[in-house]
Amino acid sequence: MLTQYQRQILLTVARKSVIHQVHGREFELIERCELPLASGVFVTLKSRGELRGCLGTLDCCAGLINEVARCAADAATQDSRFPPVTVTELAEVAIEISVLGPFEPIDPASDGAFLIGTHGLMIERGRRRGLLLPQVAVEWEWTAEQFLRQTCFKAGLSADAWRSGATVYRFHAEVFGD
Repeated sequence: MLTQYQRQILLTVARKSVIHQVHGREFELIERCELPLASGVFVTLKSRGELRGCLGTLDCCAGLINEVARCAADAATQDSRFPPVTVTELAEVAIEISVLGPFEPIDPASDGAFLIGTHGLMIERGRRRGLLLPQVAVEWEWTAEQFLRQTCFKAGLSADAWRSGATVYRFHAEVFGD
């Protein structure tokens, strides 16, 4: 989906956006690049291999490069699970970008509906929606059922909502980082 050049531009934009945000400076996006359409994008920050922030969007109407810049800044300072990244941490922060492909509705009970390490999941019912990226299930060594249950929890639903009326989608993500 993305060329190596496009990946490098997005990583550069994400890095600059994080640095500006942490220093409290306005980030002016000057990089330009032709990029494909995406269903969404998430920017994950890690420090010493541990999650430090992750935020994203399922709306890339402003363009992928703009959303990467916004999500990177937000991941550094707005993820409610963590305090804002500090200036002293910047050198240790690794950036990972996940560009999401189209969402496909699935019947999660059918064999082969999704594959751990290949697909991410999104579950929704009513106004509640939860999404987990493909790499999360691998990192936590989850089974398919654990992945479904955790995605339900992320949506604020009961663990078995995937069996009782929630809509489940799978998606591919192109994941890359520095």
